[in-house]
Amino acid sequence: MKRLGNALFVLAVAAVVLWSLGPFLWQVVTSLKPTAEVVKVPPTYWPSHPTLASYVKIFSTRPFGTYILNSVVVALATTALCSVVGTLAAYAFSRLPLPGGEWAVRSILFVALFPPTILVVPLYKLVQALHLLNNPLGLILPYTALNLPFSIWVLMTFFKAIPRDLEEAAAIDGLSRWQTLWKVVFPLAAPAVATTAILVFIFSWNEFLLALIFMSQDAARTVPVGIAMLSGVTMYEVPWDQISAAVVLTTLPVVALVLAFQKRIVEGLTAGAVKG
Repeated sequence: MKRLGNALFVLAVAAVVLWSLGPFLWQVVTSLKPTAEVVKVPPTYWPSHPTLASYVKIFSTRPFGTYILNSVVVALATTALCSVVGTLAAYAFSRLPLPGGEWAVRSILFVALFPPTILVVPLYKLVQALHLLNNPLGLILPYTALNLPFSIWVLMTFFKAIPRDLEEAAAIDGLSRWQTLWKVVFPLAAPAVATTAILVFIFSWNEFLLALIFMSQDAARTVPVGIAMLSGVTMYEVPWDQISAAVVLTTLPVVALVLAFQKRIVEGLTAGAVKG
């Protein structure tokens, strides 16, 4: 009976995984189909003649390599800024007796509740006034501002879970505040920082609205906007094979990043869940 229960559990997990991977696997299959077979009715579930032509087209017909480079620069810079500033701010709010600190924390949470959509116009005016339209900084700075409240709020939870006794022991051993941060606190908070950084990277990589409005020049566009701008020979033709190829290519870096830091992410998500 126990074996039957285990087998049913494994089958249920496999079904959920396949269901979740279904859309991505369909994109992979579509990207390998010839153009004529993509719109074939009834659809084929595996290409009769697999080809990489769609992957070649997105680089030969559009500056897709530039789109990827722009996204990498924007996402990495935003992640680095949010990780550094968010970590220091979260530690300060959770440990230091700052005047009005509680109200500042509440204000940060309140700002995080604002949807980015209602901030588009003021952000555009600000970016335009700073002459940062079609400049990577025109996305890096707004992305950082939008993600900092989330980063600070999440990291504060982890810093509060770290016993103060460790810092007091480090102070007794003669370590300064900064030495305590680098040698004691930050190593313990590494899983939380990694988890937050991954989430910020995914947001920055996938963000579409601000990138569409702020980056009007083709050479300044990021991957989501570049995919949306893919078109066929005529205005009535949708190149689904090229779109699928672009989606696969731009999803793989995120998947690779998550797999590379999988251990850190799991540690970050479970840290502080059990106290003892």
